[in-house]
Amino acid sequence: MASKKTLRIGIVQQACTDDREHNLSVSAAAVRDAAARGAQLVLLQELHTGLYFCQHESTELFDLAEPIPGPSTKFLGELAKELGIVIIGSLFERRAPGLYHNTAVVLEKDGSLAGVYRKMHIPDDPGYYEKFYFTPGDLGFKPIETSLGKLGILVCWDQWYPEGARLMALAGADLLFYPTAIGWNPEDTQEEQTRQRDAWITIQRSHAVANGLPVIVANRCGHEADPTGSLKGATFWGSSFAVGPQGEFIAQAGTEKAETLVVDIDLARSENVRRWWPFLRDRRIDAYEDLVKRYRD
Repeated sequence: MASKKTLRIGIVQQACTDDREHNLSVSAAAVRDAAARGAQLVLLQELHTGLYFCQHESTELFDLAEPIPGPSTKFLGELAKELGIVIIGSLFERRAPGLYHNTAVVLEKDGSLAGVYRKMHIPDDPGYYEKFYFTPGDLGFKPIETSLGKLGILVCWDQWYPEGARLMALAGADLLFYPTAIGWNPEDTQEEQTRQRDAWITIQRSHAVANGLPVIVANRCGHEADPTGSLKGATFWGSSFAVGPQGEFIAQAGTEKAETLVVDIDLARSENVRRWWPFLRDRRIDAYEDLVKRYRD
């Protein structure tokens, strides 16, 4: 048996407003709460500094973007240093004039920037017009090295793609993290809403199983109106959760309110599960060349 190594992780689920300072203060309070409960690492949800602005297209909203390093990394870095923990945050990155990304940032215990991940898969659906705002990531699927291990960070729409999770695992990730902003269309039936949430949970649990890794997910909650009034807005379904390397639930938040989960992850289980189920050993890498094609036609 591999030696036991436990990592205590905080998962912050919050509702956001259009007041950046308020949102940051809510995030900080939740991070402090998690740290007081022993969390060594805290995951914040996608774009936690403001409303989910991609419900409509407006060039004025590019003013929300910020550089790296910048205000958010400074704020989170100071908080990480004060508490002596690692923090995974999320922001709208201004890389250059007219060039923007949806970016996750990792702040080390000493407040330094350990690394960034730029969202690779960008959706474009009614109420989720992200292709207007975000350039697809160009840093690849590379875990970020920290004092607590190699963190495989992906963002929201990335969660539907097994390729991203696999590549993070193949690069030595110790855990997979998904900061997320996803919710229901209020016009959908209850049955359809249930199917969508169940699918979202199932696909991420499958990444844990297929790769023998814990998966940690933080999603926002609350209703956010469409500023244009053309749609009925989005009701974000929360349900933040942590699962182990066999997809087993460790903890899960509810659908309607802000919560801060604190979970203990036994990293030794990944080693043991991979010995029992050696999926990486049995991969037929000689037969997968067509995976780089858009479609086999």
